[in-house]
Amino acid sequence: MQIFTGIWPALVTPSNPDNTVNITVLRQLMDYLLDKQVDGFYVGGTTGEGIFMPVAQRKQLAENVLSHIVGRVPVIFHIGAVSIDDAIDLAQHAQAHGAVGISSVIPPMYASMDSIVAYYQQLAAAVPELPFMPYILNPNLDSVAMMRRLTDIPNMAGTKYTGPNMFEIQQIIEMGGGKWTVFSGMDEQCLYARMMGVTGAIGSTLNIMPGAYRQIHALADSNQHVKAQELQEKANRVIALMIGFGFQAALKETLSMLVDAPVGNPRLPNLPLTDDQRAKLHSELEKSDFADLAAL
Repeated sequence: MQIFTGIWPALVTPSNPDNTVNITVLRQLMDYLLDKQVDGFYVGGTTGEGIFMPVAQRKQLAENVLSHIVGRVPVIFHIGAVSIDDAIDLAQHAQAHGAVGISSVIPPMYASMDSIVAYYQQLAAAVPELPFMPYILNPNLDSVAMMRRLTDIPNMAGTKYTGPNMFEIQQIIEMGGGKWTVFSGMDEQCLYARMMGVTGAIGSTLNIMPGAYRQIHALADSNQHVKAQELQEKANRVIALMIGFGFQAALKETLSMLVDAPVGNPRLPNLPLTDDQRAKLHSELEKSDFADLAAL
């Protein structure tokens, strides 16, 4: 099974004031990131707000992304949903339109390991030819135990691991025996996950400074860890700044600046920036290393 590598933005979904997908700006954003030489896109996840969108919009998003990319880079779709029927519908739709893989968070209300495993087994079985990757985003879960129980799924291809536990991610990497894709998903830990051996990175701020993370990987691979740490710290200061304003809203506002187009407000449960917050965000970004990081 193909192993995916490199820098993959968790693609932001531009939105109109009525919460529909802004297709025009979506295409501008993809072109901007392709010019930055990203290696793929992870679409419809937490950053892409897919879990807050109706199924019809998620299908519209998939169709427009894939028709615009036309194979220039691989695209993995997050198709997780509380309803297994919706998740299977989205997975089969993504496969029909050219996705190279599917991924899913553990849906809310799946409280036992048995229910989580059953969900993933049914989902993967619905698209047996398509690589399947669980999206680990639950600090209370024994992720290693879960991954061990999923190893008998024929199209199991690895995972997107969003967490700070480098010991846990190393165990998952070793479990794959060099045959899995393992993406790190916590931007603040990009360097350390690469040092553990992840094949690539998927993340929110890869939308706004993908070159910084590519350089972090390159520096780690050439054992220039001091320089990599310095760059990671610069990126982390920008991330901390954005968290202080409300991360999803700040991310969309920052992207609007970069692509010179309205990326829109976040969907509930996230809240938009006030005019005062927007002005302060711009001011703080100007005082940070953001411009240099975004230019890489």
